[in-house]
Amino acid sequence: MFLDQQAQNEIKTRFANLVNPVRIINFTQSLECQYCKETRQILEELAALSDKLKLEVYNFISDKEMVEKYNIDKIPATVIASEDTDYGIRYYGIPSGYEFASLLESIEMVSTQKHGLSDEVAEKVKMISEPVHIQVFVTPTCPYCPRAVYTGHQFAFLNKNIKADMVEATEFPHLSMKYNVRGVPRVVINETHHFEGALPEDAYADEVLKALSEKQGNLVS
Repeated sequence: MFLDQQAQNEIKTRFANLVNPVRIINFTQSLECQYCKETRQILEELAALSDKLKLEVYNFISDKEMVEKYNIDKIPATVIASEDTDYGIRYYGIPSGYEFASLLESIEMVSTQKHGLSDEVAEKVKMISEPVHIQVFVTPTCPYCPRAVYTGHQFAFLNKNIKADMVEATEFPHLSMKYNVRGVPRVVINETHHFEGALPEDAYADEVLKALSEKQGNLVS
């Protein structure tokens, strides 16, 4: 088991505050996927701790319609959604170690519909009218990574134009190489803009806006 009895009890206590149902959507396959089995086990154990959680498991190869619907391009993949809304919250790779904390927070946010951002930052995020893709590269042993992941997920929750991915750096070495990941967390916004570290939410939002202004500058030039 991934969760011992003490962890199960602590999570049950937290999940007693869940309000609305949450869909945990897992994309997996049995072969040629390093942590698919373990990721599914984590999610199965987690879903069993609250009747507000519904786990759906799809095969990355055969369930093409769902793969396309959720725009999944690598596995293991986990989507956290409400019954009727996909907020663009994604986990690529196993959400273990420190990263398990951000998974719990994202579930709680979707269930309670409370994002927890300051009013000032929330207004900045809500004003974004262009597509934003946030990729947060992490490792399970990085204590600062969950904050960077969850902030991205908070932004995605607030604005349908924003998609935010956790990407476990060691499971996807081709992406780590592509985005020059030398330390984590490394946050990549719209492919070209990046920063390292778990920035405060206001500075994080400013980086997103900076990425969009750089894009506009490139279009003009």
